Amino acid sequence: MNRAQFLKAMLGAAATLALPPARAQSAAFDFWFTRLKYDSGDWDVDARMPSNLITSLIDYTSLRVDPKEHVLELSDPKMLSAPFCYLAGHKAVEFSPAERRNFERYVRNGGFVFVDDCNHDIDGLFARSFEAQMATIFGPRALKKLPNSHAIYSSFFKFPDGPPATSFELNGWGDDLVHDYLKGIEIDGRLGVLYSNKDYGCEWDYDWRNKRFLAEDNTRFAVNIVIYALSA
Repeated sequence: MNRAQFLKAMLGAAATLALPPARAQSAAFDFWFTRLKYDSGDWDVDARMPSNLITSLIDYTSLRVDPKEHVLELSDPKMLSAPFCYLAGHKAVEFSPAERRNFERYVRNGGFVFVDDCNHDIDGLFARSFEAQMATIFGPRALKKLPNSHAIYSSFFKFPDGPPATSFELNGWGDDLVHDYLKGIEIDGRLGVLYSNKDYGCEWDYDWRNKRFLAEDNTRFAVNIVIYALSA
């Protein structure tokens, strides 16, 4: 089952979950941004990032993009119908049984989760705890470094040197190093979890269009991530 088939199946199944009208209307869009809310840690970071990402998708692509951010509990089966999920924070992550079950089902059946370490701690707390969760769910060797030749770096814009740097990435994994790679979990040759310690959420939270912080667009890699998530 490829990702398009998965989404079609999940959207069909969602009709039986008594979705509220706003969620049911999401079927009219090619993409809607879903932030995952989890019981541990702090999930509600980088408040402006989703709107900036959505604006870039509208500017650069022909996708039918829902202009609103959607927030769903990771434990809620409704998240299984999302084409793309975002999970972030900088405190410890410890999934409940229901959260763990939905995360695994979503990823193993074709879903895509972008996980970003918000990078505000000095001990790598988010990184260590999230990696432990992934090892429990998918096995200790499932999370691997992505090569710079991975398709996600050429799915729309070209990034021949791999993941673009940010202003916030030092010490995201608690080792005082800037990493020139991302990690991921592949299922049947398809990336299901993209995992970053570069704090892209904070980087994309800035308003580059008004030149308040940055002089040029820093969200282009976000477009790549979404295009890969929808097409791989």
